[in-house]
Amino acid sequence: MTEYKRKNVWENLSLEQEKELESLSKDYMDFLDKGKTERLAAKEIINLAKKAGYVDLEEKIKAGKIKTGDKIYAVNKNKAVAMFHIGSEDLSDGLAIVGGHIDSPRLDLKPVPLTEENGLAYLKTHYYGGVKKYNWTNMPLALHGVVFTKNGEKVDISIGDKDDEPVFFISELLIHLSRQLMEKSAKEVITGEQLSIIVGNRPLLDEKENPVKKNILKILNEKYGIEEEDFITAELEVVPAGKAREVGFDKSMIASHGHDDRVCSYAALRALLDIKETKKTLLGLFVDKEEIGSVGATGMTSQFFENTLLEIMNLKEEFDLIKFKRALRNSKVLSADVTLAEDPNFKDATESQNAAQISHGVALTKYTGSGGKGGSNDADAEYLSQVRLAFNKDEVIFQTGELGKVDQGGGGTIAYILAEYGMDVVDCGTPVISMHAPIELISKADFYSTFTAYRAFYKNI
Repeated sequence: MTEYKRKNVWENLSLEQEKELESLSKDYMDFLDKGKTERLAAKEIINLAKKAGYVDLEEKIKAGKIKTGDKIYAVNKNKAVAMFHIGSEDLSDGLAIVGGHIDSPRLDLKPVPLTEENGLAYLKTHYYGGVKKYNWTNMPLALHGVVFTKNGEKVDISIGDKDDEPVFFISELLIHLSRQLMEKSAKEVITGEQLSIIVGNRPLLDEKENPVKKNILKILNEKYGIEEEDFITAELEVVPAGKAREVGFDKSMIASHGHDDRVCSYAALRALLDIKETKKTLLGLFVDKEEIGSVGATGMTSQFFENTLLEIMNLKEEFDLIKFKRALRNSKVLSADVTLAEDPNFKDATESQNAAQISHGVALTKYTGSGGKGGSNDADAEYLSQVRLAFNKDEVIFQTGELGKVDQGGGGTIAYILAEYGMDVVDCGTPVISMHAPIELISKADFYSTFTAYRAFYKNI
């Protein structure tokens, strides 16, 4: 009998695969730099889809028909994208779906954010998703998003990621005065209301009341044509400034904001673009709002997926409710979301035998949830076997994963939402160190393994 042992990806790469790994990693880092918010990530996904020959669904609706081999994308409010590669089989036979999310933990500006105190101008924020608030202090920050003026004009904002642009900052109490502060629990060291970013200090001359704030407003008006009231109709996000960087003397890892979950989404995108012909219709699903429960018009719980599939079915083979229900029920899904990579510094939180290990490949996670698998999809053995065989056919290096010790905590993904249609679903994604921190860490080897796993799924499931 053979004993189960994980494989190290680095030890099993051919020279050709090493070259492909480095090329993909470079492209992924470029994607991270361009897609620092869900809007920007969706924009980049659409750009790459167009270059690969994908056509907007709206154009196909006007044409009135689609056929086998067509490549179609649909956009939901500039924050979610669905990409279909139409196969030769009936859609009622089911789709092969890899679904990830493109939102990440961050800070959002409040609707009335600009204030001044003690000669400093601030923008007030509200954190988005699960964060350790103290992590966001003492680091350079960038601002990205859109503002609509009183005339309805859309203004794109991007400040802090170019070398000649200023950055922003959240302060923290100096160590010399922190005796009482350091006796508090970690969640109380920095409160949500203290996550206000410093945006200026120079006063507008001859102004007696809020001179620094008024100088900021003057700059914003001169450069962007916006006024203070325009913040009410703005969507501005605060993220770490700077580019994705290689980590280690060997450049084996990547540090960046937003690996959760742009690493899985980008791997799924590239895997989908790599498929030339297919019998089963393939779908890459890139959604928003996962970090706050997949809610809202752009989250997985919206009707975007169903409505788009209905449009596709109607154009391909005329709509039939029974066929639509069969298409949903017969679909196979990889819920493409990251998992925890065991950190040697914090082994008390994990059970090593079942936690994913860095550089040992994409992690297949049978269940997520917490407290007895609460909120989990919990994939069945029959489907796990199908996925395993699909991976093995292409010699994908993969491992199993678990989000910490049984009683330690937990988390969820979009898997349970898709499972509600009767689909076969399992979580499958890249192991991450420092998940949900402003800067997260992954291994290039695990990213490459994630790409090969999604490609094998599309080809073989």
